[in-house]
Order: sequence, then structure tokens, then C-alpha cells
Amino acid sequence: MTAMDLALAGATSFAVAAAMIGLYLRSGVAVALDQPNARSLHDRPVPRVGGIAVAASVCAGAAFIPWTLPLALPGAVTLLFAVSLLDDLYGLPISVRLSMHFAAALATAWVMLGDSRDAAMIVGAALAIAWMINAFNFMDGVDGMAGGMAIIGFSAYAWLAHAAGEPGLAGLCLVISAASAGFLAFNFSPARVFMGDAGSVPLGFLAAALGLHGWGQGAWSLLQPIVLFSPFIADASVTLARRVVSGERFWQAHRDHYYQRLIRMGWSHRRTAIMAYTVMAGAGGVAILSIGRSTGQQILFAAIWVTVLGVLLAAIEFKWRRR
Repeated sequence: MTAMDLALAGATSFAVAAAMIGLYLRSGVAVALDQPNARSLHDRPVPRVGGIAVAASVCAGAAFIPWTLPLALPGAVTLLFAVSLLDDLYGLPISVRLSMHFAAALATAWVMLGDSRDAAMIVGAALAIAWMINAFNFMDGVDGMAGGMAIIGFSAYAWLAHAAGEPGLAGLCLVISAASAGFLAFNFSPARVFMGDAGSVPLGFLAAALGLHGWGQGAWSLLQPIVLFSPFIADASVTLARRVVSGERFWQAHRDHYYQRLIRMGWSHRRTAIMAYTVMAGAGGVAILSIGRSTGQQILFAAIWVTVLGVLLAAIEFKWRRR
């Protein structure tokens, strides 16, 4: 696969996403509107249709690259997209959504790790994939944030895959990044369109599933994708733990994620999104610096990065409590 093929795939993905969203906004059609409520950070109805454009543009761009994946992975993405789109349009019970998330995650983990026949490893991987699905979804609450972080995260995946001599995987990750960029053109503050679950759920799944796939192909260590998407994992996991310890109804929607606290303390959507991009770029830099390093060095880099994230979350917590 040549550089021209990669450029064509990325340009196609970006153009399809941007064109689809642009045409929708000009059409005046109003579907899947996200109505403001007590837990929202926006004050006007915004359509949740960006995920449709992202999905279509990834398919269009992927047609130009020779990617190879286990059939379970595109099958699981299709299932998650369909279920999430129904949820965006009509609303589905949380039990249905979560059961589909875990079913897709379990099928993927079984296909990728089935040869090991280690039930604990398969279930653990499925739980990790399902958690990443929801962590990504949780972070889709500020204009431009999840889309921009997806660009950085999947671009870093592409870099890692290219360095490992995996052009098909690198091309696929680049296409996902370009699709996210086409969406971000209309989602950066003030957002004219939201990603919706049809976008955030498949992207969260791909972040975890491609991380597992790349590890199986020898493109990166298991630690590198964890570090790369640690900003999603850290905010979601610490927030959940804090709410459980406080005895809150952690399963209910809320506005208590760290990025949401920044907005509630007076930060603008743009400032919050740019800070998130900076943190995500830091995670990507650590993952890329780990290329070719020993396991011990990678663990050291990860420990330093986790410390940085911990200090950042602690600083936000301190300011929130003083408020």
C-alpha cells in the first residue's frame, strides 16, 4: 500500500463525513434531537446524527486499503452501530444496551483469544472492551472533545501500526481518524451536531478491539493501547469509583465527570476540549515513545504517565471541593 493509497483513503473518509453532515444540516430535517435537560451541558436541541456519517465514511475510506480483521470485529461493530442508532432515534432500556455491548465484546474476545481457551482471560478481555465502549460514550459530553480525542488516539494507533510494519491496520486507523476529523468540523464548539451513541459506542469498541487485535498481531504491546486511551479510562473509572464510595446511584446519568466539573466551574467548551486534546496528545506521545522499548521501560513510562493523570484529576478535585 502506497502513501497515495493512504492519502486517498483518508481524504475520502474525511470528505464523506463532512459532506453527509453538511447536507443534513442544510436539509432542515430534524431527527434524533438531543433535548437539553438537568444533566446536559448544552442549552438548545442538537441532532445526534454524527455517528451515521462517521460509520459511512469509515466504510468508504476502508474500501481503499487492504485491511484484514477477524469477521467477529466488523460484525460486532455493525451490531453496536444498529443498536446504538435505535437508541438515538427511539431510546432503548439500559439493560438492552449493556447486554448488547457485552455480547459484542464477548464474541470479539472469544474470536481473538479463543485459541488460549483461558476462560478468565476471555471474560476479562470482554469486560475491558465493554468498559471502553462506555468510557468513550461517557466522554462524549462536551462540544468537540470526543471527536478530537478520537483523531489523536486513532492517529497514534496508525503511527504504532506503521512502525510495526502493519500497513493495513495503520490505514484502517487512519481512516477512522479522518472520519472523526470530518465530524469534528461540525462538532467543535458551538456544536451543530452531536456524535450520538451510534458514533461513540462503535468508536469506543474499536479503540479496545483494535488495541487487542494489534497486540495479537505484534504491532504493539498490551500496555501501549491502555496508555493511549488512558484519559478515557481514568476519568470514567475514577468517577465511577468515587460515586460508588459516596453511595450515589452510580448507574444513573449525571454531570459529575471531571470534564463536566470543569464546565460547571466556568470553563468554556472550547477550553475544556483543548485541554482534553493536550492530555490525549500526552498519552499518545508516551505510547509512541514506548516503541521498541523493553517491558520494564514501558512499565516505567506508564507509571510516570499514570502519576501525571492522577495529579491532574486531584487538582480538579481540589478546585471542585474549594468551590
